[in-house]
Amino acid sequence: MACQQHNPANTLVSTTPNHPSTSALTEQNKKIVVDFYEGVFSKHQVQTYSDRYIGTQYIQHNPYVADGKAPFVNYFTQYFKEHPDAKNTIKRVVAEGDLVVLHVHSTQNAQDRGEAVVDIFRVEQGKIVEHWDVIQSIPAESANRNTMF
Repeated sequence: MACQQHNPANTLVSTTPNHPSTSALTEQNKKIVVDFYEGVFSKHQVQTYSDRYIGTQYIQHNPYVADGKAPFVNYFTQYFKEHPDAKNTIKRVVAEGDLVVLHVHSTQNAQDRGEAVVDIFRVEQGKIVEHWDVIQSIPAESANRNTMF
């Protein structure tokens, strides 16, 4: 079976005002996710930013949080009551199409070394509809001189 090469000249790109280009949509999705993340995880305004940005159908892949907006709001409202000094600093943002990836330094208080977090969000029609994360504790010692950020 012959392998067919993709010819970029055969790709159609819509430039009509009602259909934003892929790069414009990607940038819009980045802004949505960053504003959501800073609102929830830096300002601790869980309900306000969840109402603004989480879709009616929200799929959660973190095993400690159930699907849906209400479970997200309940979980993190309680978390910030228990950890009022929690701080989350976005170190990197990478986006392509409907996916936005954040590399984050998360701490519970000023004495905490914290965790390196990679959060992946899927955005659909201006709303966050799906989330994955990978979380790794920052060790006291490292085999190299590089940081996790």
